[in-house]
Amino acid sequence: MTTVGRRALLAAGAAGAAAALAGCTSDGDAAGPRKPDAAERAAAAEAALRGRSAAASRDLLAQYDAVIEGHPALAARLAPLRASAAAHVKALAEGGTAPAPGPSGAAPSSPRPSGPSGPSGAASASVSTAPSPSRSLALVRVPADPAAALRNLTAAERATADTHTAALLTAPPEYARLLASVAAAGAAHAYLLTEPTEGGRG
Repeated sequence: MTTVGRRALLAAGAAGAAAALAGCTSDGDAAGPRKPDAAERAAAAEAALRGRSAAASRDLLAQYDAVIEGHPALAARLAPLRASAAAHVKALAEGGTAPAPGPSGAAPSSPRPSGPSGPSGAASASVSTAPSPSRSLALVRVPADPAAALRNLTAAERATADTHTAALLTAPPEYARLLASVAAAGAAHAYLLTEPTEGGRG
């Protein structure tokens, strides 16, 4: 083979390799990072909504803890409502089922998380008794007057229920039902907090 023939062959091989490499590079650049699909975006939006809704109920739970700490005499009255608020935090965070409040405002049981990976009964019980980790109790102002403390707690219940009601507009159907249930329970709690005690004091 002549020198000219060898040069032509080498040049053709180099050009082919360069073209193949350019094709691979352009394909990779065109693909770029994968964008989340509609299902993934919906899941991310629901997760963010769960976080916000659980945080709202967690702050309410901190209000209960602060009032009980500041006014131990109210502990027996507030205990069932506080337990229900704790159950709502758990249900909203996990997307479970919120228990309806009973006549006294107490939740009949802890919520049943959806799916087989729900916590054990012991873990569920701990949620209803452990202090809320969302806010330091020192950051929650509690009036020295028990009646004023109850009024503040009533306002917090109503505000939290309003927050959950507003979130219905962007919630997926199943989670919207949960939010509606929790909001209704909050409205019931607010009513119960306005009822006078046996001694006639609110």
